[in-house]
Amino acid sequence: MAKACGVRLSEEARKQVDVFRQNLFQEAEEFLYRFLPQKIIYLSQLLHEDSLNVADLTSLRAPLDIPIPDPPSKDDEMETDKQEKKEVPKCGFLPGNEKVLALLALVKPEVWTLKEKCILEKVLERVNAVKTKVEAFQTTISVYFSERGDAVAKASKETHVMDYRALVHERDEAAYGNLRAMVLDLRAFYAELYHIISSNLEKIVNPKGEEKPSMY
Repeated sequence: MAKACGVRLSEEARKQVDVFRQNLFQEAEEFLYRFLPQKIIYLSQLLHEDSLNVADLTSLRAPLDIPIPDPPSKDDEMETDKQEKKEVPKCGFLPGNEKVLALLALVKPEVWTLKEKCILEKVLERVNAVKTKVEAFQTTISVYFSERGDAVAKASKETHVMDYRALVHERDEAAYGNLRAMVLDLRAFYAELYHIISSNLEKIVNPKGEEKPSMY
């Protein structure tokens, strides 16, 4: 039977390990007793804000400075394709939807914070599902800007097609729904994480129920 190889640490190495374990314990306490409760409270308050409780989604619509051309007269309708068409009126500067952008400025930092915490908490299976939602959210936001930009470009070019204008508003409303859903997911994840850790704290501190001083 092979003998177990014992590893002896120098006094200096032991001190470094003790410092590391103490710092790890302090970080864990900070995470469980301060960070998680504060995040749950903050996100709950955020969900009660008027900006995330919009009942009438039409109020989210951003003004589109795109002139609507006058209906063609009978004389215009009789013009042939060989004749020059009237110049389409040009539109002015078209900014993004300020209401959606303001919400994005609030939610995006929270998503990045969660992403960092997911890296630290890889041991939890639930994290993988949340990471997938985070990645999907980031993709959704990128697609939002791309598709909204395309819709605005089409609306400014084909000024007589009202569907393109409606498409811009539809993109804004969908983005609002995604932002609110992400805040709900963030709060649910932090609440679940707090429950899991606090319910299994003894097992985490003293693995396998061993009768010995805390590993921290």
